[in-house]
Amino acid sequence: MTEQITPWQFHEFDGLDDWRVLFGGACAYFRTDSFETGVALIAAIGTLAEAANHHPDVDLRYAGVTVRMMTHEVDGLSGRDVELARQISMVAKELDIPAEPATPQAVRVSIDAVSIPEVMPFWRAVLGYEDLGDEELVDPRGRGPSIWFQRISEPREQRNRVHIDISVPHDQAEARVAAAVEAGGELVTDEHAPARWVLADAEGTEACVATWMGRD
Repeated sequence: MTEQITPWQFHEFDGLDDWRVLFGGACAYFRTDSFETGVALIAAIGTLAEAANHHPDVDLRYAGVTVRMMTHEVDGLSGRDVELARQISMVAKELDIPAEPATPQAVRVSIDAVSIPEVMPFWRAVLGYEDLGDEELVDPRGRGPSIWFQRISEPREQRNRVHIDISVPHDQAEARVAAAVEAGGELVTDEHAPARWVLADAEGTEACVATWMGRD
């Protein structure tokens, strides 16, 4: 059950229509439209998680509940995530709480750096973040976006060296790109699609719309 599976394999399993793979694992959003209903769903999720000894991250807001999960032992997805995701979807259906598969997303700030070891400690200290491997910092409270450091060979003085990565459901990416262009953005390149589309605002600051597709 703890053998790592790919995003493609995750999406091939039955019973996972509510879920989408993003940065950091699989995610689902359930619209509750009341705090009380959200609490009831979280209580049910807690019971399932304790029985499975597998604990997702759960975010409760008045309008809905976001659930994110991965298997930390393999630093990715596994059969444990598949089974628990199915159970959560089933209990949400029993509680008459609908899922919105197009809603989940994950945001990451990306910083270009010639020497990651020199700049990473600054961002760790100023944000109060923790290391996740050698190229990423994460909020230990799980609230802020992660910070990913992209190695470059030489400084880029005429180009913004900070951009935003937005991981979206794979079946929503092209619509998100089209909306950004419609809103005044520019499609810089789709060379790496469907892994990512590079966009820029009217002043050239870049953002990447990313999916799990087209990646190793």
